[in-house]
Formats: sequence, structure tokens, C-alpha cells
Amino acid sequence: MRKVLLVLLILVAAALVAADRIGVRVAEDKIGEQVAAQYNLQERPDVTIHGIPFLTQAVGGEYKHIEVGIGDWTQQGVTVTGVKVDMRGVDAPLSEVTKGSAADVTARTATASAIVPYDVIQKQAPKEVKRIGPKGDDLSVDLTGTVLGFQLTGTAVVEVKPTARGISITPVSVGSNGAVQIPLAAVRQQLTWTVPVSDLPVGSRISKIQPTPDGLRVAATAENVRLNDLQAQAPPAKQ
Repeated sequence: MRKVLLVLLILVAAALVAADRIGVRVAEDKIGEQVAAQYNLQERPDVTIHGIPFLTQAVGGEYKHIEVGIGDWTQQGVTVTGVKVDMRGVDAPLSEVTKGSAADVTARTATASAIVPYDVIQKQAPKEVKRIGPKGDDLSVDLTGTVLGFQLTGTAVVEVKPTARGISITPVSVGSNGAVQIPLAAVRQQLTWTVPVSDLPVGSRISKIQPTPDGLRVAATAENVRLNDLQAQAPPAKQ
């Protein structure tokens, strides 16, 4: 009898685990469909619901951690890559999920991150900028061209800063190989530019920028986000 009960318990446990994994895949697909519809994405994003067991979370309608991998994201003609949205404290009633609705799906916090590739930044740069790469919390750029009528050949360190118009890039120091040392103020006037990426798919202003070997990693965080109203979460523009 003991062996029979043990076998039955194992079978029940296996069935529950299988049901749990099937349930999580269904929910991930539903959330992916909602995000794709919200942003008119051609492909459904990858969704991962963390936490075991899933069924307990589903019945309670509360999920600790959900990740959404969107991939490429285009804003004002600028395409960023590797876009991910990390949602914490997600409230998704089972009745809403099962009928494919996102009307009452909310997240306590949603943090989006992405990479702005250096070639994308280069396209927005003045013609004198020939190469861009990371340098600590700033960027290093190679310069070749004319400033105030003087030939400039050298390098500059530029700082990156999130603004309402996008990522502002401003020279903070210049090293010239020419005979004339051009004032930094003149270089700033001619060689300051903005990459028009200010928001990410949580509808919040970019607040963090970190140079990496592949580009600028940017992040934005919003609180009390409703999946149906992500774009409405963007704060009013500030200069």
C-alpha cells in the first residue's frame, strides 16, 4: 500500500508540475500578445514569469517578477537594441488574463533598459566627429574638421546626459594636435549634439546612462504602471 500511495503522490506531483509549466507558458503568451498589440510590434516579445509555483501566483493574481524582451525599439527615427522591461509587483487578476484583457493589469514598478549603439549616435553627430567609444562615465571621440576657421585634429571627452529632448552629448575637454588650441567654449558650441531618444517603453523619461563597449545603456523607471496606459505614463517635457 505504501508503494502504491508513493507512486500516486509522485504522479500527482508530476501532474501539478506539468500543469504549472503549461499555465506559465499560456500566461506568458497572453502578456506577450498584449504588449505586441499595445506597441504595434510585428513580433510578439519574449516574456518570462519568474517564481515557482506559477499557479499560486496566477490564482492570487499577483506576480513578483515579470520580464519582457522587446528587442529593437524605434523612436523619432532612432532605433535602439536589446530593449527589456523588468516589471515588479505585477497585479494581474486571473479573470483578466484568461480573457486576454490588460485593462486591470498593473505593475508596482517597471524598468526599461536598452542599448543605443555607437553607430546610431555617430549618425546624429556633427560631421567633425569620426569615432566614438566609452571612457569611464563619459565618451571619447576623435575629431577632424574646422572650428572657427582653424583646423582641428585630435580627441575630446564628451559627457552624456538625459534631457527632455533626448541624450545630450557635450564636450568637456579637448586635446588638439594642431598649432592652435581652440577654446573649449567654441568646441562646445559647434560639437554639442542630441540623440533624440528621451523615453523608453514604460513611458518614463530616461534617467540612467552608462557607456558600454557596445553603446550607451539607458534605463527608465515608472511606478504604478497600467499595461494599457504605458504611453500615458510619460511625464510632461521639461527643459
